[in-house]
Amino acid sequence: MAKWGMVIDLDKCTGCQACTTACGMENDTLPGENWQDVLFYTEGEYPSGQMKWLPRPCMQCEDPSCVHVCPTRATYKDPDAGGIVFIDWDKCIGCKYCMIACPYGVRFFADEAPLVEPDLKEIFPGSGGQLWDPPGQSPDQDRKRGIGVQPKGVVSKCTFCYHRVSKAPEGVPDLDEDDPELVDYVPACVRTCPPKARFFGDLDNPESNVNKLIANKNGIRLKDHTGNRPQVCYLGAGAGIPAFQPKS
Repeated sequence: MAKWGMVIDLDKCTGCQACTTACGMENDTLPGENWQDVLFYTEGEYPSGQMKWLPRPCMQCEDPSCVHVCPTRATYKDPDAGGIVFIDWDKCIGCKYCMIACPYGVRFFADEAPLVEPDLKEIFPGSGGQLWDPPGQSPDQDRKRGIGVQPKGVVSKCTFCYHRVSKAPEGVPDLDEDDPELVDYVPACVRTCPPKARFFGDLDNPESNVNKLIANKNGIRLKDHTGNRPQVCYLGAGAGIPAFQPKS
């Protein structure tokens, strides 16, 4: 069984936010909810500081703090699904403990005030208990894994586009949009990235491209000191952060 991981090359990333748009369209996220966010910041003092950016998906941690604090076991890590962390919407009570525990700020609550105007939840009102009814919904709906249109009062997050990844042939080391036989299984953010700054593959396969990139370019994990051990790795992020040791 694969252990899916993502590598993001910050030297290639242009901060274009194509990943953000693609993710929202693919996953029917609520207006203003960015599962694939890009954070902009200034390095150095104004006015000589340099603008930088950091793309930030869910880290799909190996030891996720969000799982430990969930009182209903709604948040869980599935080793049979590549180690992806899911939210069972039928069990989620919206307590937000997982949002507080997550050191990466990559979870969202469905009933928060809209972050964009106009409020699309009013333009496309919900039906059948749904919070809203967006046009062009994905046919992939899986409440047990937090995939699809979110019901009221639950937390949502990135799932590595599991509805795509789960259909990939077994044993493939990488899911590459340049491979015509695999392109339909690649996560939306990876497939859409214009500068090809994102890579997706099996962290348990020593021959995978993601493992080679991590080993050859000193990949790092964000906030690795927390012990969460993310399955998302960054390249070109600078010194001073412990490097991630890939599978060998």
